[in-house]
Amino acid sequence: MDVTQGLGAYPAIIGWLKGCGVPAWLAEILYRVGAGLLVLTLISILALVLVYMLRKVMGHMQCRLGPRVTGPFGLLQTVADALKLMQKEDIIPAQVDRPVFILAPYLVFLSCGMIFMVLPLSPTWILNDLDVGLLFFIAFGSLAAFGLLMAGWGSNSKYSLVGGMRSVAQVVSYEVPMVLALLGAVMLAGTLSTQEIVRAQSGTWLGFLPRWFIFLQPLGFIIYFLCGLAETGQTPFDLPEGESELVAGYNTEYSGMRFALFFLAEFGNTFAISAMATTLFLGGWHGPVFSFLPWLWPFVWFMVKAMALTFCIMWVRSTWLRFRIDQMMDFAWKILVPLALLNIFVSAGEVALIRWIGG
Repeated sequence: MDVTQGLGAYPAIIGWLKGCGVPAWLAEILYRVGAGLLVLTLISILALVLVYMLRKVMGHMQCRLGPRVTGPFGLLQTVADALKLMQKEDIIPAQVDRPVFILAPYLVFLSCGMIFMVLPLSPTWILNDLDVGLLFFIAFGSLAAFGLLMAGWGSNSKYSLVGGMRSVAQVVSYEVPMVLALLGAVMLAGTLSTQEIVRAQSGTWLGFLPRWFIFLQPLGFIIYFLCGLAETGQTPFDLPEGESELVAGYNTEYSGMRFALFFLAEFGNTFAISAMATTLFLGGWHGPVFSFLPWLWPFVWFMVKAMALTFCIMWVRSTWLRFRIDQMMDFAWKILVPLALLNIFVSAGEVALIRWIGG
């Protein structure tokens, strides 16, 4: 199958447009533009929800007053933050590399938007079910590192440059154990399609245990979760934007909506990491389906699992201290990589055992 065509919503929408008399080339353009706008809207809504959620979680765990008392349920704190950000002037310092400086936040946001294309929110709610959907997710997830390095280099600031270099070192280092950890789920499912990986987790183990891969891949899940924290720059891996030594890291010289794009991408990537963990290890959209609105429940169960993991990320962010740069690199190469390699051998044994018993 041509990976540019995919499954999911693509054939249904393209077929409907062609049935309405729209030429094939125009139907393709309309689908791509519509998918882009849908992803942009989804990320914007998720960012608002996750900003409020992060404020509430950190507010209660760290006894912060604003998110707990500003308006009903602390809702006005997020509104105040959004209004403040929209009023900020978009300043471009005189000595920056203008093309690189301007392009960097858009590249980071593009990376975030593209990985949403292969997230299976329900049996039918996926923009493109590619044969290599998981590889697509990994590839575009890594693209953000280039944007962060461009932001650091183009800013013509030593603080930004160090932040950008740290981000590249961090992403490259933690990408290795992350990919190795994902191989366990791929070996069990026998496919790189995110939708097919979810379908492979239907049914039960031993007649009562959900057939979620986390029960066979607990080590892979833990490694992936830790690497996800590092990939998105979350505490305790937030060294690229370490305020104590780098002011704000790679985005020190940014303001206004360019500054906001970095954080839209950060919150979008946080959800995407949780959503992919749900897809690979927690059964995706599988869950009880009731007779009332049966088409909606798979999406509800997917979001419940993904938001629960997002809460765990915020929990860690609210309570852990930042690593030193040498501790962060040692943890990736000396601990996570060997454990991820061990997990591959364990996964091979599990696949052989499942085939032997006919499950």
